Amino acid sequence: MRIRSLRSIAALAALLSLGACDDRKDAATGAASQAPPPAVGVTAVNREAVTANHSFIGRVVAVDEVDVRARVQGFLRERLFTEGQVVKAGDPLFLIEQEPYEAQLAQRQAEVARAEAEVANAEVQLSRGRDLLKRNNISEASVDEREAAAGVARAGVLQAKAALRDAEINLSYTKIASPIGGRVGRAAYTVGSLVGPQSNPLAVVVSQDPVYVTFPVSQRELLDVRKRQASGKEGELAVKLRLADGSMYGKAGKFNFLDVKVDPGTDTVAVRTEFPNPDGVLVPGQFAEIVIEESAPEEALVIPQAALQIDQAGPFVLVVGSEKKVEPRRVEVGQAQGSRITVAKGLNEGDLVIVEGGQKVRPGQVVTASPMAPPAGT
Repeated sequence: MRIRSLRSIAALAALLSLGACDDRKDAATGAASQAPPPAVGVTAVNREAVTANHSFIGRVVAVDEVDVRARVQGFLRERLFTEGQVVKAGDPLFLIEQEPYEAQLAQRQAEVARAEAEVANAEVQLSRGRDLLKRNNISEASVDEREAAAGVARAGVLQAKAALRDAEINLSYTKIASPIGGRVGRAAYTVGSLVGPQSNPLAVVVSQDPVYVTFPVSQRELLDVRKRQASGKEGELAVKLRLADGSMYGKAGKFNFLDVKVDPGTDTVAVRTEFPNPDGVLVPGQFAEIVIEESAPEEALVIPQAALQIDQAGPFVLVVGSEKKVEPRRVEVGQAQGSRITVAKGLNEGDLVIVEGGQKVRPGQVVTASPMAPPAGT
């Protein structure tokens, strides 16, 4: 009897527990059915006049870059610049000891004086010989010898003057000046170092204004531009530059050079543009983004880039339809316009695309759409 009573009590407790679970399940189902639709932020697809642009990563290159070298051997006497200083063409940079070259110059000057004296003596002897020949007091052979000696003496003067000019040039090389205007880099040698023609560059001078920006262009992009130009769809191209912080450089550039051959390793052609750089903002060697814009705008559908999603099948957006249900749309996108992007296929003007809250909804779900201000085009 006691065992049967315990079994009855256990069965009654199990029934009560099942009843409580059913009540909680029913309450949760009712709460879920009464939950409001999720809220999402939407923006209408607009048709706007946009300017087509192409972006390329390039590198800033100096128009002129010169290694400053010693052309004569000697000890560095002075360094006449501050590292990083802006210099003009002809400004002095280094001074090599001059005393040995001044002595060599004085020696060459003395050799010229001696050669000129020898010429004077030879010409006097020749003149006397000719007078003696007229009186038959000397042979013609002797006169010929004196004439040859005078010619040798005159040649000696020319040789001595050439040596003198060489000494003057060597002395001038002891004063090393900047061959171009620009910014001079770090000095590779200190005062007192022995330098010469076989030494490494003493410093490097890099021109600052203007500068080149070179970048590679694929064959496909180059052919597309040429086809558009041939069809008359391509207007004038504006060359701009975006700096590392995302801001646009304040001065426009221009095309300077298109390479005459294709790089077989990358199948690209090197393009060079030129930008003014009066303030030295662009430093040779730095990376920069070149933006090529067409002057003639075209009409296109534009959406925020925040609305664009990508999966294995490609890009798509979520659209809120007429019944407030979420619909996925496959799209074909064009060029980016700052925080926006153009759409070539898949959307119509006026469609509401989800730009906020798209991660918490699913296709076919009813949502509450709130309009959001479109992002700026820059």
